Amino acid sequence: MAETPQTKLVFQGRCPDCGQRQVSLPAALPALGDDFEWRARDFDSIRQFMLEELAARFPERERWTAADLEVVIVEVLATMLDQISDMADRVAAEAYLETARRPESVRRLLQFIGYNAVQLARLQDDAETKLNRHTAEEKLEKLWLEDPLLMERARRNGPLNVHTQQRMVTTRDYTSRLEEHPIVMRAAARSHWSGSWVTLQVAVILPWVNTLLDDPVSFDENVKSLITEFHEQRGVPVPEWETEPLPTYRMILRLFIDAYRMIGQEVILEDARPVGIIMNLSIKISAGYFQSEVRRAVEAVLGTESDGFFAPGRLRFGEDLHASDLFQVLMNLDGVENVCLNRFKKVGNQFTDQSLSGIIRLDGLEIAVCDNDPANPRRGFYHLTLHGGRKG
Repeated sequence: MAETPQTKLVFQGRCPDCGQRQVSLPAALPALGDDFEWRARDFDSIRQFMLEELAARFPERERWTAADLEVVIVEVLATMLDQISDMADRVAAEAYLETARRPESVRRLLQFIGYNAVQLARLQDDAETKLNRHTAEEKLEKLWLEDPLLMERARRNGPLNVHTQQRMVTTRDYTSRLEEHPIVMRAAARSHWSGSWVTLQVAVILPWVNTLLDDPVSFDENVKSLITEFHEQRGVPVPEWETEPLPTYRMILRLFIDAYRMIGQEVILEDARPVGIIMNLSIKISAGYFQSEVRRAVEAVLGTESDGFFAPGRLRFGEDLHASDLFQVLMNLDGVENVCLNRFKKVGNQFTDQSLSGIIRLDGLEIAVCDNDPANPRRGFYHLTLHGGRKG
């Protein structure tokens, strides 16, 4: 080892306060040789290297046996270095998904790429045996130790999950991700320059007629369980159903958007812009069919139920309304011989009749609606005039 340098104070002049500090540095350490075998990592290679070093340092000794104290010490050191080298390899292997062998390491590495194996395992348990996060992690790691094939299956499925984009970055991402939510039928997003930064305007269509985002939820238990399962599968906070006041539809979708949107991206969630449609329809009925039956069939096919023409989510945002589509669904009804469209326009005196052109243009976040509700004529209505058929 290098010696500690000694400091000496020397006074060469007559001034008793003028001294010079002198330090005698030791000789430099010899250069490290390049004969060290850095690739020696197991017992045999380390033992051989150390014995060769002994033979080189003591050339006068011609015989080395396993009972010699020097050889025993070399083998003990080789054993310890072999264990340390194996431990270093194991520690380095735990940093990569392909070589990791400990269940907790595989679980953490899978979580880094967005594959939550613990959450998937929790969803497989019964509702009565839901586990907290810490207990679920211990249960999953114990299961993987008992059955390594399950851990290998998760190790393969994790990287495949990376190719499935879950984040909301582009406007198309917002549309596709939101339409996966159980309470969203249609979604549309567009970017808007606010003057200082880009803002994303996102509109959704809910599966209930004339329901706004700020209305309190009124789900049954089946819908609540669907939403809870959907949020848990994607690691999104679950709405608190028992709080007062009740959560709104906007609050539920906000939990989902905030979990997947880009940090710093402003997202404005808004309702669709309904455009009420006014129609006057004249229908000729075949002989042998009752007018009341045909009227009920027309009202059903133009209604807002799940199979109706104006059902929520059937028409997309900004989709033009064509009279030919109305003729098609009406002419498919039994007993309908002919359909005449006498009036076809948007609600409002500023809009003209489009019965001759047969098309109503919509744009942006507009959606065509026709609830035919006398209490709310702004959401569209229609008049039916039936000819022929049988009365009753």
